[in-house]
Amino acid sequence: MEFLHWSCHDVALWIESIGFPQYKACFTENFITGRKLIHVSCTSLPRLGITDFQHMQAISAQLAGLLGVWEPRWGRSVADPPHDELTGFLRKKSRSGQRTDSLTLQQFLTNSSR
Repeated sequence: MEFLHWSCHDVALWIESIGFPQYKACFTENFITGRKLIHVSCTSLPRLGITDFQHMQAISAQLAGLLGVWEPRWGRSVADPPHDELTGFLRKKSRSGQRTDSLTLQQFLTNSSR
């Protein structure tokens, strides 16, 4: 999960590497770091200045692959858990602070199973 340590510049290089160099400024001007990428989705891309629907779909798919998670299934039952364990871990890691910085996936899984 190297992306959690990416700076805004690293994120800009990533967006360029996946074929969208025209959006580098959208990410740097909005101070999107690797941790903040966790919250970027097809619904938030227009707020960053990305409005081409096909580009939004492609970037969202690349983000899902990078993060190793997928968009929620909107048809799921409300009785189902809201997300998988990896998504919960990434949401936790998107915050800042000493405890969050030192949290490992194994620690998260151990604490969440109690």
